Amino acid sequence: RLFRQEGTCYQQAKQVLHAAVPDRLHGRDRETGILRQFLQEHVLGHHPGSLYVSGAPGTGKTACLSRVLLDCKDELAGSKTVVLNCMALGSPHSVFPALAQHLGLPTATGRECIRSLEKHLTAQGPMVLLVLDELDQLESKGQDVLYTLFEWSRLPSSRLVLVGLANALDLTDRSLARLGAHLAGSPQLLHFLPYTKEQLACILQERLAQVAGDPVLDSAALQFCARKVSAVSGDARKALDVCRRAVEVVELEVRGQTLLKPLPGGES
Repeated sequence: RLFRQEGTCYQQAKQVLHAAVPDRLHGRDRETGILRQFLQEHVLGHHPGSLYVSGAPGTGKTACLSRVLLDCKDELAGSKTVVLNCMALGSPHSVFPALAQHLGLPTATGRECIRSLEKHLTAQGPMVLLVLDELDQLESKGQDVLYTLFEWSRLPSSRLVLVGLANALDLTDRSLARLGAHLAGSPQLLHFLPYTKEQLACILQERLAQVAGDPVLDSAALQFCARKVSAVSGDARKALDVCRRAVEVVELEVRGQTLLKPLPGGES
């Protein structure tokens, strides 16, 4: 009972330090604005196109896009949104049956599946927003999978809007060189820079400010964590993990002290 009373602030701190999508992403206003504008121009404007989002792990790519999709949920209600994590696919070519399933198309394999999807995506109907996280997992011999997907968004009668996310900055140059020959059809690029120490410190402070009572982690400790993480990677998830682990260590120490406290009334 005593531990539950004293441990509440630690439970709350660990909860706010989880890498969930917050209401606002600090230091990512520019990127969020570009994502929102792209969706408005292409999905709401019924104009097919593609966007490649790059950046190291923990720089907010997926979190930013998830936030924008949540904020624009009502506006995008008239279109079809499909989100696939390519890491979960068995092979690069598995993206086609997975997409067909989300679009409610009959089960097919190989070239038949690709032809069915192309016919569907160039027929009359609502715009289709396809989000492919971990896009680099679709790299294959000849890059036929990536070329097929990006070229669908260039077809005159296409209703596909493609957003791909990956860590590599040069994926489009390295794997999609042929698209660069047609500037009008090459993907729009958006790069996420690593977080600075000031941005990381603000993220940690904003999260922990949601916990009532005295600060769980000292301000100097947060600055130290932000400085160390920004020097190595600028990964916000790493900074959150480090602080959450620190809270767990303190929580265990408090638990040990609480269990050794004498109970009221002098009972043993």
